[in-house]
Amino acid sequence: MKQTISLIPKAQKVLTELGLNIKLARLRRKLSTIQLAERAGISRATLWQIEKGVASVTMGAYFQVLFVMGLEKDFLKLGADDELGRKLQDAGLSVRTRAPKK
Repeated sequence: MKQTISLIPKAQKVLTELGLNIKLARLRRKLSTIQLAERAGISRATLWQIEKGVASVTMGAYFQVLFVMGLEKDFLKLGADDELGRKLQDAGLSVRTRAPKK
């Protein structure tokens, strides 16, 4: 049974924008959906879902498409400038890494 993922509206908006950005990058490179899907090793239907920002598509499929278009370095920028995390660290707040064992 396939699990459906429900995103909060703001998160879905971000994912939809990511999909649109991927589509625009594909069009700028003059790649068809068939070409990009074949190079990424995914189906054309999966590529369409990525370009629409569908949440159930695996992160690996999104990454593979970005990699094929030479945009994998953008992926590495995620979380690189963690302003909130730095503020918490500077404030000396301890953050538990694991739940305590029972």
